[in-house]
Amino acid sequence: MTVNVIGAGLAGVEAAWVLAKQGFSVKLHEMKPLKYSPAHSSADFAELVCSNSFKADNLASAAGLLKAEMRLLGSLVLEVAEATKVSAGGALAVDREQFSQEITRRIRENPNIEIVTGEVTEFPQSNAIIATGPLTSDIFAEQIKYAVNIAGGGSPLHFYDAAAPIITLESVDLNTAFFGNRYGKGEEISADYLNCPFTEEEYNVFYNALTDAQCAPLQDFEVKVYEGCMPVEILAKRGRDSVRYGCMKPVGFTDPRTGKRPFALVQLRPENDGRTLFNIVGFQTNLKFGEQERVFRLIPGLENAEFMRFGVMHRNTFLDSPRVLDSSFKLKNSDNIYFAGQITGTEGYAESAAGGIIAGMALAASLSGTSGTPFPTLPETTIIGALSRYISDESVVNFQPLGANMGLLPPFETRFKTKQEKYAKLAERGITDLKAAIKGQL
Repeated sequence: MTVNVIGAGLAGVEAAWVLAKQGFSVKLHEMKPLKYSPAHSSADFAELVCSNSFKADNLASAAGLLKAEMRLLGSLVLEVAEATKVSAGGALAVDREQFSQEITRRIRENPNIEIVTGEVTEFPQSNAIIATGPLTSDIFAEQIKYAVNIAGGGSPLHFYDAAAPIITLESVDLNTAFFGNRYGKGEEISADYLNCPFTEEEYNVFYNALTDAQCAPLQDFEVKVYEGCMPVEILAKRGRDSVRYGCMKPVGFTDPRTGKRPFALVQLRPENDGRTLFNIVGFQTNLKFGEQERVFRLIPGLENAEFMRFGVMHRNTFLDSPRVLDSSFKLKNSDNIYFAGQITGTEGYAESAAGGIIAGMALAASLSGTSGTPFPTLPETTIIGALSRYISDESVVNFQPLGANMGLLPPFETRFKTKQEKYAKLAERGITDLKAAIKGQL
């Protein structure tokens, strides 16, 4: 039997991979390279538009628990992420070009997956997974809007997302900037982060320039900015210390110029395995390109920064999922039409990929109808199970995108001395329950 997966982003490749492993013939539709969204530039699949980080890999964290669950479910994305990772402290970050290239190679070499190049302009009638992402083309977005209105009311919503600039290492002044991790976890050139320390005077000059800088114009509908990707200039306008307590937090560092803790600090993280490119951590922005050069070169050590990519801001689209999707990401009242990825309101790289896994499992189970077929209902004690319930919870009135967090999980009656101890226990319970579910029904 042939099934269709529309979109070859993180969710789409995971869904196609799951279905192909189950023996289905998969047509994977991708409009690149014939047409690109405003934020995409590579012809490869699973292109990482914003950060190159999949966030924390520590099991006693929501992001770490999510990835541990995905590994148990055979995630293609995480397998390739491990093979193309770059050093990033406790986070899982990748060389974005190598990552996308390897995903593309594996998908193209799978004998059960056929690549169909071109924009899809008609909504599928049955047996399909829609993983077109938050930058769904205008034509197909109108098709989705019509279909979800029929399914149960609700309509696609919008918010804005942003990406940070990328600069070359050779353009950084290493007499000012220094390599090192917070609290000395890794030193010298082998450390995972490059740090730019500020004096109070330097910070004041930078802050004033940042808050006075001109932004690029946005489209004409109401702007909703997702908190997890808040442009740095918008965050800065919340108060003089807002960024100094956020993405410019100096705690855990000593400024080599003074021997004291900096007043503020900007971190840069490697973008590629060769460590020739670095992104400015937390500096998602919608400033005009000329303003980015002017303002960000006020960061100590970046006076001559060479920008390989400027920060950009773009519209993201997501469904009012609780009104139109069930917990397996199936469109209500449809003939096996599923959605997956950020378009469902699961915010984050790993979260998007996990949605592709669940949608692929669900469609495979529905079409097979045989015992032993993977069943997509996961325990509520798992992050994936909790996210599945969140996007289908009809009691949620003002639905907004949400990433993995421990607050989604059922609490213990027992009180713990520390948050870390509680998170460790939540993670232990989640993994135990998922393993039992895999053994019993997956």
